[in-house]
Amino acid sequence: MQQIARTLALSEDDTARYLRVLGLPRMESSIAALRDLVAAHLTRIPFENISKLHYYKSRGLATLPEIGLYLEGIEKFHFGGTCYSNNYYFHLLLQSLGYEAKLCAADMKSPGVHALNIITIDEHEYLVDTGYAAPFLGPIPRDLKADYEVILGRDRYVLKPQDADGCSRLELYREGALRHGYLAKPAPRKIEDFQKVIAESFSAGATFLNSILLARFYPHGSVVIHNLTVIESERQGSSVRALADRAELICAIEQHFGMPREIIREAVDGVGGMQDAWSQP
Repeated sequence: MQQIARTLALSEDDTARYLRVLGLPRMESSIAALRDLVAAHLTRIPFENISKLHYYKSRGLATLPEIGLYLEGIEKFHFGGTCYSNNYYFHLLLQSLGYEAKLCAADMKSPGVHALNIITIDEHEYLVDTGYAAPFLGPIPRDLKADYEVILGRDRYVLKPQDADGCSRLELYREGALRHGYLAKPAPRKIEDFQKVIAESFSAGATFLNSILLARFYPHGSVVIHNLTVIESERQGSSVRALADRAELICAIEQHFGMPREIIREAVDGVGGMQDAWSQP
């Protein structure tokens, strides 16, 4: 098992570099500035597992990329990451900018398999998740009295008011049917607490070694590539296009996400049964 590179805080150089990637100046912490940071992250840094496959195959990397490699991948190849890298490094950025940010775990089918952030501003908590392939372009309040909904195309995300234990349940409905979700727990976690689940994400049957999922969001829409399907969504609807084969998949990823064709080809080559990424873990 490869050990997680332990980054306790971002250096000033890494903080400045991260902000350049996001296209934002350094701002005093506030709810307005947090909205800008979250929106920039979702629109500039995709959810994707091409980089995970590429680094695993080319470098034997079976853990998180270090912060320098993470940022370099975004700058040079238009990479992003999955939940652990996107949410953990955004967590470190928020802390370096003076936010009261907790890295937290969420249960899916298995306990503690998803990472996200809970931010406190002016005694109000907000859920921030830049690693769920979801259009959460702003911080979502946790002190809810009623369901909070985010709707994009065929998908409806519902965050429920906190339960008796202070946990927040998120549900994803696709075309009216419940497809996925998680239970976010407010206890602060360290990245080392995710060591086992990160290692398991590189096991032979792991979802993101056996499927392809990329998602990029825009102020009023998104493009998602899931295995051999391209889904383009706007507020009121989604168009779904089937891809004939892996050659078309490579072209679609290059077109919509701007990654180098050679890297995409290497990443998708040998990906097995094209699992449904929303049915796991």
